[in-house]
Amino acid sequence: MKRIIAPPFLAPGDRVALVSPSYHVPMQAVEGAAAVLRGWGFEPVVGAHVGRRWRGSYAGSPEERLADLRAALEDPSIKAILCNRGGYGTIRFVDTLPPEELAAHPKWLVGFSDITTLCGMEARAGVMSIHGPMGKFLAKDRGAGKSAELLRGLLTGTVPEYALPPHPLSRPGVATAPLVGGNLSTFVPLLGTRADATAGREILLFIEEIEEDFRHIDRLINTLRLHGVFDRCRGVILGQFTGCEANLGYDSAEDLVCSYLSDYDIPVCCGFPAGHEAENWPLLIGARSTLAVTEAGATLTFHVRGRRTRA
Repeated sequence: MKRIIAPPFLAPGDRVALVSPSYHVPMQAVEGAAAVLRGWGFEPVVGAHVGRRWRGSYAGSPEERLADLRAALEDPSIKAILCNRGGYGTIRFVDTLPPEELAAHPKWLVGFSDITTLCGMEARAGVMSIHGPMGKFLAKDRGAGKSAELLRGLLTGTVPEYALPPHPLSRPGVATAPLVGGNLSTFVPLLGTRADATAGREILLFIEEIEEDFRHIDRLINTLRLHGVFDRCRGVILGQFTGCEANLGYDSAEDLVCSYLSDYDIPVCCGFPAGHEAENWPLLIGARSTLAVTEAGATLTFHVRGRRTRA
């Protein structure tokens, strides 16, 4: 993976694009997200095709969705790109949005779930991104809550240092490497493509999932193992596994994943509050980071210049 740069942090009055690269979002939610951005002191700019529908669920055709993303990237007055929601569809951009375009316009891109694809593409292009709350969720809570405040701070240069309580399945150790990953069902199909951020020689891998049964999770974890991804891992962070159907005799999704990680001498942090739940603490994808796990708990530190805050 290329040397990663952090895009410039935002200042009051900066313009933030609202785009929908995946599924459709009602305009009421987009307007709510825009109101939150205004309350934070930014100027929201809604993509030209936001609000469109294509084939039922998509927020416009692939060409329309890509056009909005490109417009936000290429506009020098846009300082950050906030995705409205995930769903499905960003895999269409892996071979239509070259990494050179992302590298030429380094700016903060924010999202999770299906936006994991774009975060992987950014990392491979050498640009950090933010795995964190999207427009739909900011609108729902009107920008309130810890996750939103952490995102606001991060966009303006306040870098969190996370401290977590102990978890019975966590494994002790210390590791430093670029942080990559996101939604398991989204990034595993990208293995071997130019959106594959796990291709680095040393990585910290973050995993979260929603509404998948354990057989599918087991299949994806084995896919990572067979591709040698865990051989490159210096540590693993397990986030939320929301609504995942328990089977195969495991007590939890963390129990399933950790049964494979026991073969590797690496620290494992379980229970990180990021994923598809109300608490979705922002993570700096691509940033060189240190995970430290002890019996007393875990810490995650991003090696990025900025003001520091303990979270």
